[in-house]
Amino acid sequence: MRRLSLKIEVREAVLLALEAIRRHKLRSSLTVLGIVIGVSTVILISSVILGLNRNVMLVIEDIGSNLIFVYRFNWATLGRPPSEWFTRPELTYEDGQALAELPHVAAVSPGLRLFNPQFGEGSYVVRTRTEKAKNVILQGSPPIAEQVFNVPMAEGRWFNEIDEQHRRMVVVLGYDTAETLFPNQSVRVGREVWVEGQILTVVGVWERQRQAFGAGRNPEDNIVMMPLTAFRKLHPEYKDYLITVKVDSPDNIPLVIDSIRDLLRRRRHLAPEKDDNFAIFTQDAFTDLWKQVTGGFFILMFAVSSVGLIVGGVGVMNIMLVSVTERTREIGVRKAIGARRRDILWQFVLEAMTLTGVGGVLGVLVGAALAFTVRSLPIGLPATLSAVWVAVGFGVSVSIGLIFGIYPAWRAAQLDPVAALRYE
Repeated sequence: MRRLSLKIEVREAVLLALEAIRRHKLRSSLTVLGIVIGVSTVILISSVILGLNRNVMLVIEDIGSNLIFVYRFNWATLGRPPSEWFTRPELTYEDGQALAELPHVAAVSPGLRLFNPQFGEGSYVVRTRTEKAKNVILQGSPPIAEQVFNVPMAEGRWFNEIDEQHRRMVVVLGYDTAETLFPNQSVRVGREVWVEGQILTVVGVWERQRQAFGAGRNPEDNIVMMPLTAFRKLHPEYKDYLITVKVDSPDNIPLVIDSIRDLLRRRRHLAPEKDDNFAIFTQDAFTDLWKQVTGGFFILMFAVSSVGLIVGGVGVMNIMLVSVTERTREIGVRKAIGARRRDILWQFVLEAMTLTGVGGVLGVLVGAALAFTVRSLPIGLPATLSAVWVAVGFGVSVSIGLIFGIYPAWRAAQLDPVAALRYE
């Protein structure tokens, strides 16, 4: 019987709250505005971050779970790098050949990579007779790179050992580079391009790479890949090798990392007390880097949403205090006919929770609409709506009503029924 009575009280409290919202539409709207802003911010930022996380994880999976990268320093880090990094000796092609002899190493690709960011109407790196592609990444790789990276080809082939041995000036174009240099052309193999004043023949086109941040272009699609011998002819002065090691099994990665460290320390004649003057990292480094970046976004999300929710909570407390004053006589009547203090307290707390709950529902709808809009914009940020964050947003909004509605409800419950009946 008491349970039935409680359900009736809850229903009546909710109906009274909705009636109050209906009577004071503008006041109620302004009151829950902070709640709407806070919840919609949570929904929007969490949706974007979840979508980005999914895309970034897929990109990292595309890189490969059994790859180890060896370079002068770890470039998958945040913050300003120490100057000591740039004084380290460069890795050599011979280092890569030595690493290929280690146990559990399936293949090794020592490569050279040059990105020359030029700006301005007259700047270019790669061109044809009529078109030019700017800010192209130049990469020299051995033929085995196809096996290391599982190169997906959209057209043509990867360069082979014969191309490498005979120093043939051939290239594989990234998808965007090919589209820029040969627009509206279905066949690009066999065409010629000018790279740093040299004529090279196109033997293949790389498939479009996955974009971590949604729509737009992936910088890795604006690339020209060539045999190491061709790259050395264009840039004989550049010798800063990035060595990529493919392990036979992901389970053997820790063992291979230890072997690489031991071998390179011996080749570089490092004393036992000396620190490594090279870096070894895997795709986990990119995952950790991304977690650091998204951690900052989450802090921003909580900061912005907290301000909105606190402002909304203060507004709810204010309107509930006004409501208690306006309904003093009503409270006196309810107490006169037998309502207990707990009943009055419960009624006003539920009204506050209903008010903020409506704000939470509106915030979820606004946040979902903003997430859909962001995904539909040309920037195309991926946004994935999460049922967990929807529940969190709504739950927090209702909790705000509970927290900030307790004091006005307590004041209402403490009113003297005789004094309340006399109130005008």
